[in-house]
Amino acid sequence: MIAKKTLVGKIHPDILAFTAGKDVLLDEVLIEADCIGSAAHVRMLSELKLKKPLFSKKECSEVISELVQIMMKARSGQFKIKAADQDVHLAVERALSKKLGDAGKRIHTARSRNDQVALDLRLYAKEQLLNMIEEAASLAGILIKLGRKNAKVPMVGRTHLQPAMPSSVGVWATAHAESLLDDIEGLIAAYAQNDRSPLGSAAGYGVPLDIDRKLTAKLLGFERPIHNVMYASMARGKCESVILSAASQVMLSLSRLAEDMILFMMPEFGYFKLSFEYCTGSSIMPQKQNPDVFELVRGRTSKVLACTNSIMGVLKGLPGGYQRDLQETKEPFFDGIGVTRDALRAVALVMSNVEVDAKALERGFSPGVFATDRALELVADGVPFRDAYNDVKANLNKLGDYDPKTAVAAKVHEGASGGLDFKAMISRSSEGLRFAKANRKRYYATISKLLGVEYPVVEKLKD
Repeated sequence: MIAKKTLVGKIHPDILAFTAGKDVLLDEVLIEADCIGSAAHVRMLSELKLKKPLFSKKECSEVISELVQIMMKARSGQFKIKAADQDVHLAVERALSKKLGDAGKRIHTARSRNDQVALDLRLYAKEQLLNMIEEAASLAGILIKLGRKNAKVPMVGRTHLQPAMPSSVGVWATAHAESLLDDIEGLIAAYAQNDRSPLGSAAGYGVPLDIDRKLTAKLLGFERPIHNVMYASMARGKCESVILSAASQVMLSLSRLAEDMILFMMPEFGYFKLSFEYCTGSSIMPQKQNPDVFELVRGRTSKVLACTNSIMGVLKGLPGGYQRDLQETKEPFFDGIGVTRDALRAVALVMSNVEVDAKALERGFSPGVFATDRALELVADGVPFRDAYNDVKANLNKLGDYDPKTAVAAKVHEGASGGLDFKAMISRSSEGLRFAKANRKRYYATISKLLGVEYPVVEKLKD
């Protein structure tokens, strides 16, 4: 077979296909990130103090303008990554060289595809994390609203799935909400670790030019560069695993919520109901109303966990410096983020339309549920707890009638059914929304300034 010509030499077509893998397809989501990173890089190169400037101000503007055109073409499906390109980086360089000649050929000065892809993934992750934070906060808000609306509706609290003590829908709903609120803190921590630029580390050992890595980090809206150039290369994969680890916690929260909903929507419980449009039916049984969203969330949680472990599995045996194995972390990274965000949106839609059946919930109470409450009544009268416990246990058949609503209202300490701080929980949810909104606004303003167009709209160049 005739070797295929690429920007980095002639390669046997079978080897090219094997080494490129799925990058030709996967890298389509990185086209804008690659163009944005290239815009910052050429801006920095244009300011290098050399005997002969790499880029004049005019050439710099022309390159950035063409990068914007590539972004616009990509959005309309007119820009394609070819097999000979191998990846998005060489595809963009090819397009620039074809349109701008030598200016396009100089764009790769002082960088490697190693720091390019690491940068692209961090730019991609920056927006994805902000979206995920926003979606998690929105779902938490929906659960808090559900809990607040039904704060006084009694619900049997269960341990080992067995009836345990009186509780409420308010406690149940906000327990799942608070789990997500904690997950948002993990996502914000992942955002902070992602908010560091690897650009300028090149192949992992820097370059013999006095490049300004702090400038490119600033132009791209990063907090700072990753300081050590070798670690900047090695951090690829690690950063993605940190992000997916945070996403995995979100999915674990969703999975436990899903399991509860699957159980409590069963006719034998009937605590919660959904209209048919939020469920799927059977091809043979007309009456079926299946909780497919929750079942798929439960199943897809395993997929996100697998994506996380897949990336960590690639990393665990790597030596220092860049290794091509890291290419295999890209697909699970994209998959894990995509699955998590899809799940958050689907669950939010379903949970915002849940109906609570207060009568079915109250029917779930039996005298035994009030056993602990009775023991504590005896304690309040001066009986030692263990004696009260044994007395109630020996006389379970003598437990009198208790009112579930009264029992729910009696627990007034912090976090119990009568002591839920909805205001504080709403505040935490709002903080997540504000964090996402503020950082997205700041990022978009920074990129708009860099490109000279309104981002993320990118409809036309300014005059």
